[in-house]
Amino acid sequence: MPEVAKSDTRAQLMEAAAELIAASPGEDFSLRDVCDRVGVRMPTLYHFFGSKQGLIDAVVEHGFELYLEAKRGQESSGDPIADIRDGWDAHVRFGLENPGFYTLMYGKVRPGYSPAAQSKPTMLLMKLTARAAAEGRLAVSPEQAAAHILAANIGVTLRGIILAESDPELSVAMREATIAGITGEGGGSASSDDVRRVASLASGVPEVLGEAETALLSRWLRRLADHLD
Repeated sequence: MPEVAKSDTRAQLMEAAAELIAASPGEDFSLRDVCDRVGVRMPTLYHFFGSKQGLIDAVVEHGFELYLEAKRGQESSGDPIADIRDGWDAHVRFGLENPGFYTLMYGKVRPGYSPAAQSKPTMLLMKLTARAAAEGRLAVSPEQAAAHILAANIGVTLRGIILAESDPELSVAMREATIAGITGEGGGSASSDDVRRVASLASGVPEVLGEAETALLSRWLRRLADHLD
């Protein structure tokens, strides 16, 4: 099989898996369905990925590659806080446009396990929070600031995927409240209505991401609601 054809087939299998995952986030998917979509047999899939988990890991890695490619297309404003805002919006947008990849990247969790590819976007965020700290603009450590941003950003994005719709007003409110929290500035906080919306979601998240993932999202949203109230 020519190298180009091999590469195309591998990419098509990953895309097919991502599409199946996007169609039913949190549910299991069939390897046979993946093969049928691409028009290959099971041995071909095992040749490229070795196992179902190998396919999942490859989809996750590819998802982060797509995410980083989009991030590389963003120009820095020179202001780390402004870049954090832009990064938040890009993160939500990527998740809503690529729910299959995103659900695996951030929604499928295993205790004590973090995909190696996940460290790359985290390090980009850490560079921004470190710059903000160096400028004296943070009220918490760069590590804590990055953790707050990620928890809130991921929670908002998973919420949009669960409900299959964007909520720009809530996303902006959560973004500004999180930034206000890490900088110690009072402006831009979320309203009490936003807090109630987050708390309400946290108490009744639909079980579409799977029990463990839904519990994780619920904890993120409760923590964010407690922080904003």
